[in-house]
Amino acid sequence: MDDVMSRDLISDLPQSIIESILTRLPIRDAVRTSILSSKWRYKWATLTQLVFDEKCVILSNDRCKVEDGLVNFITRTLFLHQGPIHKFQLTTTHLQCCPDIDQWLLFLSRNDIKELVLELGEGEWFRVPSCLFNCKKLTRLDLFRCEFDPPPTFKGFLCLKSLNLHQVLVSPEAIESLISGCPLLESLALSYFDSLALTIRAPNLKFLCLEGEFKDICLENTPLLVAMSVAMYMTDDIAEHFEQSSTCNFNRFLGGVPRLERLIGHIYFTKVKLCNISILGD
Repeated sequence: MDDVMSRDLISDLPQSIIESILTRLPIRDAVRTSILSSKWRYKWATLTQLVFDEKCVILSNDRCKVEDGLVNFITRTLFLHQGPIHKFQLTTTHLQCCPDIDQWLLFLSRNDIKELVLELGEGEWFRVPSCLFNCKKLTRLDLFRCEFDPPPTFKGFLCLKSLNLHQVLVSPEAIESLISGCPLLESLALSYFDSLALTIRAPNLKFLCLEGEFKDICLENTPLLVAMSVAMYMTDDIAEHFEQSSTCNFNRFLGGVPRLERLIGHIYFTKVKLCNISILGD
């Protein structure tokens, strides 16, 4: 009995279980497990999922101090990390156009990143660096309040299954090219875009969410789509375009989605009445 009590049972657990425990902790607490014992000093350093938010630092009224603390914590964590990083998530209102983010993304592009979530605060828009387009193993990409400009040589993310662009500055041509260049894409969300005319070609797409001002939406190659949510905000000129255009024909809009089971729509016009649509499949 004494031998059992004296053993460090937690430290002797398989690495996969220890990683599962550490993953469920806030990243700051996971890093702090290094002080438990010499066995725990760098166990956190092999985590494949790193989620950073404002809980990583002590908040204060000194914004610069908070920003510096967060940048230093993330930089040090990445510097000490060992092995691949499959998920990196940064959610904060304290960092906007921070040059350190470019360096973090360059580091991640060399460490087999599969899921990337960047949700930054108000202020100057963050321009996504070119190294992001070298992340060939990405399966999920969420960008909030960023400027997104793929280089001419970019052919797409061949492994990407989920794409979420929220208040992202990007040309319609670049969005269409990006979607077409992701042959495995299953989930697509585009929100807060202005006057966007969009043709979607995504043969494996199953879930689609659109929110913003759209001049035209064409589902040209989406045979597997089963669920769609659309919230369209119409200004006067866009409403007039829809009134005069044959593209406002829902047979054309929905004709290419034979497996659609659920459609939820909120379409707000300034010249005509509010149109709410809700179609549920069997």
